[in-house]
Amino acid sequence: MRFTAMIGIVFFAAMIPTPALADIFLYIDKEGVMHFSNAPTHHRYRVYMKEGSSTPGEVEKRLKPDTDKYDHLISESCGLHGVDFALVKAVIRAESCFDPYAISSKGAEGLMQLMPETSKRLNVANPFDPHENIRGGVKYLKYLLDRFNDDLKLSLAAYNAGETTVAQVKGVPNYRETKNYVAEVLRYYKEYKKKSPVSKVATP
Repeated sequence: MRFTAMIGIVFFAAMIPTPALADIFLYIDKEGVMHFSNAPTHHRYRVYMKEGSSTPGEVEKRLKPDTDKYDHLISESCGLHGVDFALVKAVIRAESCFDPYAISSKGAEGLMQLMPETSKRLNVANPFDPHENIRGGVKYLKYLLDRFNDDLKLSLAAYNAGETTVAQVKGVPNYRETKNYVAEVLRYYKEYKKKSPVSKVATP
């Protein structure tokens, strides 16, 4: 009932012809509860309905992502860079919930939520192309793992808060968002690790 009611609210809002209508963001918490907002305050909020552009069908499709659709691309990039498949899949789940068109409130884009400057640095021309995004994201994650001596917590914190910040504090920054992010990825990593082949494993 909650799902139906909330989707109905979003669809109704999308059909209101008013110039005041803004983008609608969606965040699904660990209990599966959906939170909608036009002023997101959490890193997991994603644009699920842009003003005047998204249709009910497009929104519904994004709410039910195919979590295995990009496994072949993940495997390809992980094999190339020597990064754990389960780790990359966990990062994608935490970052975009497998939505290749996700845009965060801070401007991060695509499956692995690359910031525009990071995409440029990694030669990712189209961050919304799954192959390019995953290739760039895995390459960047590999770089962070090498920089922080395969310390998984520090590498994930750097992915979220920036490598300079982590290097300066010599640990996980005391940011609620970053701490929650690291814990979330580690939880998904443990889950996927049970299902995926063994490859390079970073140190938690």
